[in-house]
Amino acid sequence: MTTATFAARSGGSRPLAGTGTLLRFALRRDRTLIPIWVGVNALMVLSMPNTLTSLYGTAEARADLIRQMETNSSLRALIGPVFDDSLGALTAWRIGVYAGVLAAVMSLLVVVRHTRDEEESGRQEMISSAMVGRRAPLTSALLAAAVANALLALLVAGGLAGQGVSGALALGLGLAGLGMVFATMAAIVAQFTESARLARGLTAALLGAAFVLRAAGDSGTSDGSSVLTWVSPIGWLENLRPFAGERWWVLLLFAAAAVVQGAVAYELAGRRDVGMSFLPSRPGPAHGRLGTAAALAWRLQRGNVLGWSTGFLLAGVVFGGMTEGAADVVADNERAREIFQRMGGESALTDSFLASMVGILGLVAALYVVGSVLRLHGEETSGRAEPVLAGAVGRLRWAGGHLAVAFGGSALIMLLAGLGLAAGYGRHTGPVLGAALVQLPAIWLIGGLAVLLHGLSPRFAATAWGVAGAVLLIGWIGPALDVPQAVLDVSPFAHLPKLPGGEMEWAPVLALTALAALLTAAGLTALRRRDITT
Repeated sequence: MTTATFAARSGGSRPLAGTGTLLRFALRRDRTLIPIWVGVNALMVLSMPNTLTSLYGTAEARADLIRQMETNSSLRALIGPVFDDSLGALTAWRIGVYAGVLAAVMSLLVVVRHTRDEEESGRQEMISSAMVGRRAPLTSALLAAAVANALLALLVAGGLAGQGVSGALALGLGLAGLGMVFATMAAIVAQFTESARLARGLTAALLGAAFVLRAAGDSGTSDGSSVLTWVSPIGWLENLRPFAGERWWVLLLFAAAAVVQGAVAYELAGRRDVGMSFLPSRPGPAHGRLGTAAALAWRLQRGNVLGWSTGFLLAGVVFGGMTEGAADVVADNERAREIFQRMGGESALTDSFLASMVGILGLVAALYVVGSVLRLHGEETSGRAEPVLAGAVGRLRWAGGHLAVAFGGSALIMLLAGLGLAAGYGRHTGPVLGAALVQLPAIWLIGGLAVLLHGLSPRFAATAWGVAGAVLLIGWIGPALDVPQAVLDVSPFAHLPKLPGGEMEWAPVLALTALAALLTAAGLTALRRRDITT
Protein backbone atom coordinates (compact mmCIF):
# COMPACT_ATOMS: atom_id res chain seq x y z
CA MET A 1 0.00 0.00 0.00
CA THR A 2 1.41 3.42 -0.96
CA THR A 3 1.89 6.26 1.48
CA ALA A 4 -0.81 8.26 -0.28
CA THR A 5 -3.28 5.41 -0.10
CA PHE A 6 -2.64 4.92 3.63
CA ALA A 7 -3.05 8.65 4.25
CA ALA A 8 -6.26 8.78 2.26
CA ARG A 9 -7.74 5.72 3.95
CA SER A 10 -6.72 6.92 7.38
CA GLY A 11 -8.88 9.97 6.77
CA GLY A 12 -11.86 7.89 5.71
CA SER A 13 -14.19 9.76 8.05
CA ARG A 14 -13.93 12.75 5.68
CA PRO A 15 -13.88 11.16 2.22
CA LEU A 16 -14.70 14.47 0.47
CA ALA A 17 -12.19 16.62 2.35
CA GLY A 18 -10.50 19.05 -0.02
CA THR A 19 -13.03 18.64 -2.84
CA GLY A 20 -13.67 22.37 -3.12
CA THR A 21 -9.97 23.19 -3.33
CA LEU A 22 -9.37 20.51 -5.97
CA LEU A 23 -12.39 21.72 -7.96
CA ARG A 24 -11.09 25.29 -8.00
CA PHE A 25 -7.68 24.00 -9.04
CA ALA A 26 -9.21 21.89 -11.83
CA LEU A 27 -11.24 24.83 -13.16
CA ARG A 28 -8.16 27.03 -13.03
CA ARG A 29 -6.17 24.49 -15.03
CA ASP A 30 -9.02 24.20 -17.55
CA ARG A 31 -9.73 27.93 -17.76
CA THR A 32 -8.82 27.79 -21.47
CA LEU A 33 -9.85 24.24 -22.40
CA ILE A 34 -13.42 24.35 -21.10
CA PRO A 35 -14.37 27.79 -22.55
CA ILE A 36 -13.04 26.77 -25.98
CA TRP A 37 -14.96 23.49 -26.05
CA VAL A 38 -18.15 25.06 -24.69
CA GLY A 39 -17.87 28.14 -26.90
CA VAL A 40 -17.29 26.24 -30.13
CA ASN A 41 -20.12 23.82 -29.38
CA ALA A 42 -22.57 26.55 -28.43
CA LEU A 43 -21.62 28.60 -31.49
CA MET A 44 -22.33 25.64 -33.76
CA VAL A 45 -25.78 25.18 -32.24
CA LEU A 46 -26.74 28.85 -32.11
CA SER A 47 -25.61 29.55 -35.67
CA MET A 48 -27.82 26.82 -37.08
CA PRO A 49 -31.21 28.66 -37.12
CA ASN A 50 -29.89 31.34 -39.48
CA THR A 51 -28.41 28.69 -41.75
CA LEU A 52 -31.64 26.68 -41.80
CA THR A 53 -33.69 29.79 -42.51
CA SER A 54 -31.76 30.28 -45.72
CA LEU A 55 -31.97 26.58 -46.59
CA TYR A 56 -35.61 25.89 -45.74
CA GLY A 57 -37.24 29.30 -45.53
CA THR A 58 -40.72 28.24 -46.57
CA ALA A 59 -43.22 25.79 -45.10
CA GLU A 60 -43.21 23.88 -48.40
CA ALA A 61 -39.45 23.42 -48.30
CA ARG A 62 -39.57 22.16 -44.71
CA ALA A 63 -42.42 19.77 -45.45
CA ASP A 64 -40.55 18.45 -48.47
CA LEU A 65 -37.46 17.89 -46.29
CA ILE A 66 -39.45 15.79 -43.82
CA ARG A 67 -40.90 13.68 -46.65
CA GLN A 68 -37.44 13.08 -48.09
CA MET A 69 -35.92 12.18 -44.71
CA GLU A 70 -38.64 9.57 -44.16
CA THR A 71 -37.37 7.68 -47.21
CA ASN A 72 -33.65 8.51 -47.06
CA SER A 73 -32.09 6.01 -44.65
CA SER A 74 -28.53 7.17 -45.40
CA LEU A 75 -29.07 10.71 -44.15
CA ARG A 76 -31.08 9.49 -41.16
CA ALA A 77 -28.10 7.34 -40.19
CA LEU A 78 -25.81 10.35 -40.40
CA ILE A 79 -28.00 13.03 -38.80
CA GLY A 80 -31.11 11.41 -37.37
CA PRO A 81 -34.85 11.67 -38.05
CA VAL A 82 -36.85 14.91 -38.27
CA PHE A 83 -39.78 15.15 -35.86
CA ASP A 84 -41.26 18.56 -36.73
CA ASP A 85 -40.92 21.29 -39.35
CA SER A 86 -40.37 24.20 -36.94
CA LEU A 87 -37.05 26.02 -37.05
CA GLY A 88 -36.20 24.87 -33.53
CA ALA A 89 -36.92 21.22 -34.33
CA LEU A 90 -34.81 21.42 -37.49
CA THR A 91 -31.98 22.91 -35.44
CA ALA A 92 -32.14 20.02 -32.96
CA TRP A 93 -32.22 17.57 -35.87
CA ARG A 94 -29.37 19.08 -37.86
CA ILE A 95 -26.84 19.70 -35.10
CA GLY A 96 -28.12 17.87 -32.00
CA VAL A 97 -26.25 14.59 -32.55
CA TYR A 98 -22.94 16.28 -33.27
CA ALA A 99 -23.27 18.81 -30.46
CA GLY A 100 -23.96 15.87 -28.14
CA VAL A 101 -20.86 14.04 -29.37
CA LEU A 102 -18.74 17.15 -28.75
CA ALA A 103 -20.19 17.49 -25.24
CA ALA A 104 -19.32 13.85 -24.58
CA VAL A 105 -15.75 14.28 -25.86
CA MET A 106 -15.26 17.39 -23.74
CA SER A 107 -16.55 15.59 -20.65
CA LEU A 108 -14.41 12.48 -21.02
CA LEU A 109 -11.30 14.62 -21.60
CA VAL A 110 -11.95 16.66 -18.46
CA VAL A 111 -12.53 13.61 -16.24
CA VAL A 112 -9.54 11.63 -17.49
CA ARG A 113 -7.32 14.72 -17.25
CA HIS A 114 -8.11 15.16 -13.55
CA THR A 115 -8.13 11.47 -12.56
CA ARG A 116 -5.96 9.04 -14.47
CA ASP A 117 -3.65 11.73 -15.88
CA GLU A 118 -2.92 12.93 -12.35
CA GLU A 119 -2.24 9.39 -11.10
CA GLU A 120 -0.05 8.50 -14.08
CA SER A 121 2.12 11.59 -13.55
CA GLY A 122 2.50 10.92 -9.81
CA ARG A 123 0.89 14.20 -8.79
CA GLN A 124 -2.13 12.46 -7.32
CA GLU A 125 0.00 10.53 -4.84
CA MET A 126 1.58 13.75 -3.63
CA ILE A 127 -1.81 15.46 -3.28
CA SER A 128 -3.39 12.46 -1.56
CA SER A 129 -0.62 12.39 1.04
CA ALA A 130 -2.05 15.65 2.43
CA MET A 131 -5.44 16.19 4.06
CA VAL A 132 -7.41 15.15 1.00
CA GLY A 133 -10.29 12.70 1.22
CA ARG A 134 -10.36 9.43 -0.66
CA ARG A 135 -13.28 10.51 -2.85
CA ALA A 136 -12.20 14.12 -3.39
CA PRO A 137 -10.16 13.76 -6.63
CA LEU A 138 -12.86 11.83 -8.49
CA THR A 139 -15.60 14.09 -7.12
CA SER A 140 -13.79 17.26 -8.18
CA ALA A 141 -13.21 15.84 -11.67
CA LEU A 142 -16.89 15.00 -12.10
CA LEU A 143 -17.90 18.41 -10.73
CA ALA A 144 -15.57 20.11 -13.21
CA ALA A 145 -17.30 18.21 -16.02
CA ALA A 146 -20.67 19.16 -14.54
CA VAL A 147 -19.70 22.85 -14.53
CA ALA A 148 -18.68 22.65 -18.18
CA ASN A 149 -21.90 20.91 -19.20
CA ALA A 150 -24.04 23.28 -17.15
CA LEU A 151 -22.42 26.23 -18.91
CA LEU A 152 -23.14 24.62 -22.29
CA ALA A 153 -26.77 24.01 -21.28
CA LEU A 154 -27.20 27.64 -20.21
CA LEU A 155 -25.77 29.02 -23.45
CA VAL A 156 -27.84 26.74 -25.65
CA ALA A 157 -31.07 27.24 -23.68
CA GLY A 158 -30.60 31.01 -23.55
CA GLY A 159 -29.55 31.34 -27.19
CA LEU A 160 -32.42 29.27 -28.59
CA ALA A 161 -35.12 30.57 -26.25
CA GLY A 162 -36.52 32.64 -29.11
CA GLN A 163 -37.42 29.41 -30.91
CA GLY A 164 -39.34 28.13 -27.88
CA VAL A 165 -38.35 28.16 -24.21
CA SER A 166 -39.30 24.56 -23.45
CA GLY A 167 -37.56 23.19 -26.53
CA ALA A 168 -34.42 25.24 -25.88
CA LEU A 169 -34.32 24.05 -22.27
CA ALA A 170 -34.83 20.43 -23.35
CA LEU A 171 -31.99 20.59 -25.88
CA GLY A 172 -29.63 22.27 -23.41
CA LEU A 173 -30.39 19.75 -20.67
CA GLY A 174 -30.11 16.87 -23.14
CA LEU A 175 -26.64 17.96 -24.25
CA ALA A 176 -25.54 18.36 -20.63
CA GLY A 177 -27.07 14.99 -19.70
CA LEU A 178 -25.24 13.23 -22.53
CA GLY A 179 -22.01 14.90 -21.46
CA MET A 180 -22.42 13.65 -17.88
CA VAL A 181 -23.19 10.11 -19.03
CA PHE A 182 -19.82 9.95 -20.76
CA ALA A 183 -18.11 11.80 -17.91
CA THR A 184 -19.12 9.07 -15.47
CA MET A 185 -18.34 6.41 -18.08
CA ALA A 186 -14.82 7.83 -18.37
CA ALA A 187 -14.57 7.72 -14.57
CA ILE A 188 -15.23 3.98 -14.70
CA VAL A 189 -12.82 3.32 -17.56
CA ALA A 190 -10.11 5.27 -15.72
CA GLN A 191 -10.21 2.65 -12.94
CA PHE A 192 -9.29 -0.18 -15.32
CA THR A 193 -6.19 1.18 -17.04
CA GLU A 194 -2.95 2.73 -15.83
CA SER A 195 -2.65 4.84 -18.99
CA ALA A 196 -4.56 8.09 -19.43
CA ARG A 197 -4.19 7.82 -23.20
CA LEU A 198 -5.75 4.35 -23.15
CA ALA A 199 -8.56 5.58 -20.87
CA ARG A 200 -9.37 8.34 -23.33
CA GLY A 201 -9.18 5.94 -26.27
CA LEU A 202 -11.43 3.32 -24.71
CA THR A 203 -14.06 5.88 -23.69
CA ALA A 204 -13.93 7.41 -27.17
CA ALA A 205 -14.42 3.91 -28.61
CA LEU A 206 -17.54 3.50 -26.47
CA LEU A 207 -18.76 6.86 -27.77
CA GLY A 208 -18.14 5.65 -31.32
CA ALA A 209 -20.08 2.47 -30.60
CA ALA A 210 -22.99 4.56 -29.27
CA PHE A 211 -22.95 6.62 -32.48
CA VAL A 212 -22.94 3.49 -34.65
CA LEU A 213 -25.83 1.95 -32.70
CA ARG A 214 -27.84 5.14 -33.07
CA ALA A 215 -27.05 5.34 -36.79
CA ALA A 216 -28.02 1.71 -37.37
CA GLY A 217 -31.29 2.20 -35.54
CA ASP A 218 -32.19 5.43 -37.34
CA SER A 219 -31.42 3.97 -40.75
CA GLY A 220 -34.15 1.39 -40.20
CA THR A 221 -36.86 3.62 -38.75
CA SER A 222 -37.92 7.20 -39.38
CA ASP A 223 -39.25 7.96 -35.90
CA GLY A 224 -36.35 6.97 -33.60
CA SER A 225 -38.25 3.98 -32.26
CA SER A 226 -35.63 1.32 -33.04
CA VAL A 227 -34.29 -0.72 -30.12
CA LEU A 228 -30.76 0.08 -31.31
CA THR A 229 -31.52 3.80 -31.07
CA TRP A 230 -32.81 3.44 -27.52
CA VAL A 231 -29.74 1.41 -26.50
CA SER A 232 -27.51 4.37 -27.39
CA PRO A 233 -27.33 7.43 -25.09
CA ILE A 234 -27.03 9.52 -28.26
CA GLY A 235 -30.38 8.08 -29.30
CA TRP A 236 -31.87 9.31 -26.02
CA LEU A 237 -30.93 12.85 -27.02
CA GLU A 238 -32.86 12.72 -30.28
CA ASN A 239 -35.80 10.92 -28.61
CA LEU A 240 -36.01 13.75 -26.09
CA ARG A 241 -37.52 15.56 -29.11
CA PRO A 242 -36.72 19.22 -28.35
CA PHE A 243 -39.17 21.63 -30.03
CA ALA A 244 -41.32 18.66 -31.11
CA GLY A 245 -43.45 17.73 -28.11
CA GLU A 246 -40.69 17.27 -25.55
CA ARG A 247 -40.46 13.93 -23.77
CA TRP A 248 -39.20 15.19 -20.42
CA TRP A 249 -39.09 11.71 -18.92
CA VAL A 250 -36.14 10.88 -21.22
CA LEU A 251 -34.00 13.14 -19.02
CA LEU A 252 -34.47 10.53 -16.28
CA LEU A 253 -32.48 8.09 -18.44
CA PHE A 254 -29.51 10.48 -18.49
CA ALA A 255 -29.80 11.07 -14.74
CA ALA A 256 -30.10 7.37 -13.93
CA ALA A 257 -27.17 6.40 -16.13
CA ALA A 258 -24.95 9.13 -14.67
CA VAL A 259 -25.87 8.22 -11.06
CA VAL A 260 -25.37 4.47 -11.55
CA GLN A 261 -22.10 4.88 -13.43
CA GLY A 262 -20.87 7.41 -10.89
CA ALA A 263 -21.65 4.99 -8.05
CA VAL A 264 -19.75 2.21 -9.85
CA ALA A 265 -16.78 4.53 -10.39
CA TYR A 266 -16.72 5.46 -6.67
CA GLU A 267 -16.91 1.81 -5.65
CA LEU A 268 -14.07 0.82 -7.97
CA ALA A 269 -11.92 3.77 -6.93
CA GLY A 270 -12.24 2.71 -3.30
CA ARG A 271 -10.97 -0.80 -4.03
CA ARG A 272 -7.60 0.02 -5.55
CA ASP A 273 -4.41 1.80 -4.60
CA VAL A 274 -3.55 5.24 -5.98
CA GLY A 275 -1.68 4.82 -9.26
CA MET A 276 -2.81 1.23 -9.72
CA SER A 277 -5.61 -0.18 -11.89
CA PHE A 278 -7.71 -3.29 -12.22
CA LEU A 279 -6.04 -4.07 -15.55
CA PRO A 280 -2.35 -3.29 -14.95
CA SER A 281 0.01 -2.88 -17.87
CA ARG A 282 1.60 -6.15 -18.95
CA PRO A 283 5.40 -6.31 -18.72
CA GLY A 284 7.22 -6.48 -22.03
CA PRO A 285 9.34 -9.43 -23.15
CA ALA A 286 12.61 -10.06 -21.35
CA HIS A 287 14.52 -9.30 -24.52
CA GLY A 288 12.67 -6.40 -26.08
CA ARG A 289 12.58 -5.53 -29.77
CA LEU A 290 12.56 -1.74 -29.27
CA GLY A 291 16.05 -1.17 -30.60
CA THR A 292 15.43 2.30 -32.06
CA ALA A 293 13.65 5.50 -31.13
CA ALA A 294 11.32 5.01 -34.11
CA ALA A 295 10.34 1.53 -32.85
CA LEU A 296 9.57 2.98 -29.41
CA ALA A 297 7.45 5.74 -30.97
CA TRP A 298 5.50 3.20 -32.99
CA ARG A 299 4.96 1.03 -29.92
CA LEU A 300 3.59 4.03 -28.02
CA GLN A 301 1.30 5.24 -30.79
CA ARG A 302 0.24 2.11 -32.66
CA GLY A 303 -3.06 1.83 -30.79
CA ASN A 304 -3.88 5.43 -31.67
CA VAL A 305 -3.07 4.84 -35.34
CA LEU A 306 -5.19 1.69 -35.42
CA GLY A 307 -8.18 3.43 -33.84
CA TRP A 308 -8.07 6.40 -36.22
CA SER A 309 -7.53 4.13 -39.23
CA THR A 310 -10.55 2.02 -38.38
CA GLY A 311 -12.69 5.07 -37.75
CA PHE A 312 -11.74 6.78 -41.02
CA LEU A 313 -12.28 3.63 -43.06
CA LEU A 314 -15.78 3.18 -41.60
CA ALA A 315 -16.57 6.89 -41.97
CA GLY A 316 -15.51 6.74 -45.60
CA VAL A 317 -17.81 3.77 -46.26
CA VAL A 318 -20.74 5.57 -44.58
CA PHE A 319 -20.18 8.87 -46.43
CA GLY A 320 -19.70 7.08 -49.72
CA GLY A 321 -22.88 5.07 -49.26
CA MET A 322 -24.99 8.15 -48.61
CA THR A 323 -23.70 10.16 -51.58
CA GLU A 324 -26.60 9.45 -53.91
CA GLY A 325 -29.18 9.99 -51.16
CA ALA A 326 -27.66 13.32 -50.12
CA ALA A 327 -27.59 14.47 -53.72
CA ASP A 328 -31.29 13.70 -54.04
CA VAL A 329 -32.13 15.73 -50.91
CA VAL A 330 -30.29 18.89 -51.98
CA ALA A 331 -30.95 18.63 -55.70
CA ASP A 332 -34.00 20.90 -55.52
CA ASN A 333 -32.63 23.25 -52.84
CA GLU A 334 -30.58 26.03 -54.36
CA ARG A 335 -29.15 27.22 -51.03
CA ALA A 336 -28.05 23.70 -50.06
CA ARG A 337 -26.38 23.30 -53.46
CA GLU A 338 -24.51 26.55 -52.92
CA ILE A 339 -23.15 25.36 -49.57
CA PHE A 340 -21.97 22.04 -50.97
CA GLN A 341 -20.39 23.77 -53.95
CA ARG A 342 -18.68 26.29 -51.68
CA MET A 343 -17.20 23.40 -49.72
CA GLY A 344 -16.62 21.02 -52.63
CA GLY A 345 -16.24 23.21 -55.71
CA GLU A 346 -18.29 24.04 -58.78
CA SER A 347 -18.89 20.58 -60.25
CA ALA A 348 -21.56 17.93 -60.44
CA LEU A 349 -23.59 17.67 -57.25
CA THR A 350 -22.34 14.19 -56.35
CA ASP A 351 -18.75 15.30 -56.93
CA SER A 352 -19.32 18.39 -54.77
CA PHE A 353 -20.73 16.24 -52.00
CA LEU A 354 -17.80 13.81 -52.17
CA ALA A 355 -15.34 16.72 -52.19
CA SER A 356 -17.01 18.30 -49.16
CA MET A 357 -16.97 14.98 -47.25
CA VAL A 358 -13.30 14.48 -48.11
CA GLY A 359 -12.64 18.01 -46.88
CA ILE A 360 -14.40 17.31 -43.57
CA LEU A 361 -12.36 14.13 -43.08
CA GLY A 362 -9.22 16.15 -43.80
CA LEU A 363 -10.21 18.70 -41.16
CA VAL A 364 -10.71 15.94 -38.60
CA ALA A 365 -7.41 14.32 -39.62
CA ALA A 366 -5.70 17.58 -38.60
CA LEU A 367 -6.76 16.75 -35.03
CA TYR A 368 -5.02 13.39 -35.34
CA VAL A 369 -1.75 14.88 -36.54
CA VAL A 370 -1.74 17.47 -33.75
CA GLY A 371 -2.39 14.83 -31.10
CA SER A 372 0.28 12.56 -32.51
CA VAL A 373 2.88 15.33 -32.75
CA LEU A 374 2.13 16.46 -29.21
CA ARG A 375 2.96 12.99 -27.94
CA LEU A 376 6.42 14.56 -27.87
CA HIS A 377 5.06 17.06 -25.36
CA GLY A 378 3.58 14.31 -23.19
CA GLU A 379 6.78 12.29 -23.20
CA GLU A 380 8.84 15.36 -22.32
CA THR A 381 6.70 16.86 -19.57
CA SER A 382 6.11 13.46 -17.90
CA GLY A 383 9.85 12.88 -17.62
CA ARG A 384 9.85 9.78 -19.84
CA ALA A 385 11.87 11.46 -22.58
CA GLU A 386 14.82 12.28 -20.32
CA PRO A 387 15.97 8.65 -19.77
CA VAL A 388 15.78 8.02 -23.52
CA LEU A 389 17.80 11.12 -24.35
CA ALA A 390 20.32 10.31 -21.61
CA GLY A 391 21.57 7.42 -23.75
CA ALA A 392 22.91 7.43 -27.28
CA VAL A 393 19.66 8.72 -28.78
CA GLY A 394 19.79 12.29 -30.03
CA ARG A 395 16.88 14.70 -29.90
CA LEU A 396 16.31 14.62 -33.64
CA ARG A 397 16.17 10.81 -33.72
CA TRP A 398 13.80 10.79 -30.74
CA ALA A 399 11.51 13.41 -32.25
CA GLY A 400 11.83 11.95 -35.75
CA GLY A 401 10.31 8.65 -34.65
CA HIS A 402 7.17 10.33 -33.34
CA LEU A 403 6.92 12.64 -36.35
CA ALA A 404 7.17 9.67 -38.72
CA VAL A 405 4.17 8.13 -36.97
CA ALA A 406 2.31 11.46 -37.01
CA PHE A 407 2.83 12.38 -40.67
CA GLY A 408 2.87 8.80 -41.97
CA GLY A 409 -0.19 7.93 -39.89
CA SER A 410 -2.12 10.88 -41.33
CA ALA A 411 -1.30 9.62 -44.84
CA LEU A 412 -2.54 6.16 -43.86
CA ILE A 413 -5.86 7.31 -42.41
CA MET A 414 -6.61 9.52 -45.42
CA LEU A 415 -5.72 6.63 -47.75
CA LEU A 416 -8.16 4.39 -45.88
CA ALA A 417 -10.80 7.15 -45.89
CA GLY A 418 -10.46 7.41 -49.67
CA LEU A 419 -10.73 3.64 -50.09
CA GLY A 420 -13.80 3.63 -47.82
CA LEU A 421 -15.45 6.44 -49.81
CA ALA A 422 -14.78 4.64 -53.08
CA ALA A 423 -16.12 1.37 -51.69
CA GLY A 424 -19.26 3.00 -50.29
CA TYR A 425 -19.91 5.01 -53.45
CA GLY A 426 -19.15 2.03 -55.69
CA ARG A 427 -17.40 3.92 -58.50
CA HIS A 428 -14.58 6.34 -59.43
CA THR A 429 -12.01 4.75 -57.12
CA GLY A 430 -9.07 6.65 -58.58
CA PRO A 431 -10.51 10.19 -58.42
CA VAL A 432 -11.96 9.68 -54.95
CA LEU A 433 -8.69 8.27 -53.63
CA GLY A 434 -6.78 11.18 -55.16
CA ALA A 435 -9.21 13.63 -53.55
CA ALA A 436 -8.48 12.11 -50.13
CA LEU A 437 -4.70 12.19 -50.56
CA VAL A 438 -4.66 15.78 -51.81
CA GLN A 439 -5.74 16.86 -48.32
CA LEU A 440 -2.37 15.80 -46.90
CA PRO A 441 -0.39 19.03 -47.52
CA ALA A 442 -2.87 21.04 -45.42
CA ILE A 443 -2.91 18.35 -42.71
CA TRP A 444 0.90 18.29 -42.64
CA LEU A 445 1.04 22.08 -42.42
CA ILE A 446 -1.05 21.97 -39.24
CA GLY A 447 1.27 19.23 -37.96
CA GLY A 448 4.33 21.30 -38.84
CA LEU A 449 2.92 24.23 -36.89
CA ALA A 450 2.43 21.91 -33.89
CA VAL A 451 6.10 20.84 -34.19
CA LEU A 452 7.18 24.48 -34.24
CA LEU A 453 5.09 25.44 -31.21
CA HIS A 454 6.38 22.50 -29.17
CA GLY A 455 9.92 23.12 -30.34
CA LEU A 456 9.82 26.72 -29.17
CA SER A 457 8.49 25.83 -25.71
CA PRO A 458 6.27 23.15 -24.15
CA ARG A 459 4.10 26.00 -22.86
CA PHE A 460 3.12 26.83 -26.43
CA ALA A 461 2.25 23.25 -27.42
CA ALA A 462 -1.43 23.40 -26.38
CA THR A 463 -1.90 26.36 -28.76
CA ALA A 464 -1.75 23.85 -31.62
CA TRP A 465 -5.12 22.48 -30.47
CA GLY A 466 -6.58 25.97 -30.73
CA VAL A 467 -5.24 26.32 -34.28
CA ALA A 468 -6.66 22.95 -35.33
CA GLY A 469 -10.00 23.78 -33.70
CA ALA A 470 -10.18 27.15 -35.45
CA VAL A 471 -9.43 25.55 -38.82
CA LEU A 472 -12.11 22.92 -38.18
CA LEU A 473 -14.65 25.59 -37.23
CA ILE A 474 -13.89 27.69 -40.32
CA GLY A 475 -14.08 24.74 -42.68
CA TRP A 476 -17.20 23.19 -41.19
CA ILE A 477 -19.40 26.17 -40.38
CA GLY A 478 -17.91 28.94 -42.52
CA PRO A 479 -19.49 27.95 -45.85
CA ALA A 480 -22.94 27.60 -44.27
CA LEU A 481 -22.71 31.03 -42.62
CA ASP A 482 -21.52 32.82 -45.76
CA VAL A 483 -18.43 34.15 -44.01
CA PRO A 484 -16.18 36.28 -46.23
CA GLN A 485 -13.75 34.43 -48.47
CA ALA A 486 -10.88 36.18 -46.71
CA VAL A 487 -11.84 34.33 -43.51
CA LEU A 488 -12.11 30.99 -45.32
CA ASP A 489 -8.68 31.56 -46.84
CA VAL A 490 -7.13 31.56 -43.36
CA SER A 491 -7.47 27.77 -43.45
CA PRO A 492 -4.88 25.93 -45.54
CA PHE A 493 -7.64 23.57 -46.68
CA ALA A 494 -9.29 26.44 -48.58
CA HIS A 495 -6.35 26.55 -51.02
CA LEU A 496 -6.48 22.88 -52.03
CA PRO A 497 -8.04 21.82 -55.35
CA LYS A 498 -11.67 20.68 -55.01
CA LEU A 499 -11.48 17.03 -56.02
CA PRO A 500 -13.15 15.01 -57.42
CA GLY A 501 -14.71 17.04 -60.17
CA GLY A 502 -12.44 20.08 -60.07
CA GLU A 503 -9.15 20.87 -61.77
CA MET A 504 -5.97 19.50 -60.22
CA GLU A 505 -3.71 22.43 -59.28
CA TRP A 506 -0.18 21.48 -58.25
CA ALA A 507 1.03 24.96 -57.24
CA PRO A 508 -0.92 25.23 -53.92
CA VAL A 509 -0.26 21.55 -53.14
CA LEU A 510 3.50 21.97 -53.52
CA ALA A 511 3.49 25.32 -51.71
CA LEU A 512 1.65 23.91 -48.70
CA THR A 513 3.94 20.87 -48.63
CA ALA A 514 7.03 23.08 -48.70
CA LEU A 515 5.64 25.29 -45.94
CA ALA A 516 4.86 22.22 -43.81
CA ALA A 517 8.44 21.00 -44.26
CA LEU A 518 9.80 24.45 -43.36
CA LEU A 519 7.72 24.66 -40.17
CA THR A 520 8.77 21.15 -39.15
CA ALA A 521 12.43 21.91 -39.74
CA ALA A 522 12.17 25.14 -37.74
CA GLY A 523 10.47 23.29 -34.89
CA LEU A 524 13.16 20.60 -34.78
CA THR A 525 15.86 23.27 -34.81
CA ALA A 526 14.23 25.03 -31.87
CA LEU A 527 13.83 21.73 -29.99
CA ARG A 528 17.50 20.93 -30.48
CA ARG A 529 18.61 24.24 -29.00
CA ARG A 530 16.37 24.58 -25.94
CA ASP A 531 16.46 22.77 -22.60
CA ILE A 532 14.36 19.65 -22.07
CA THR A 533 11.60 20.15 -19.49
CA THR A 534 12.18 18.25 -16.26
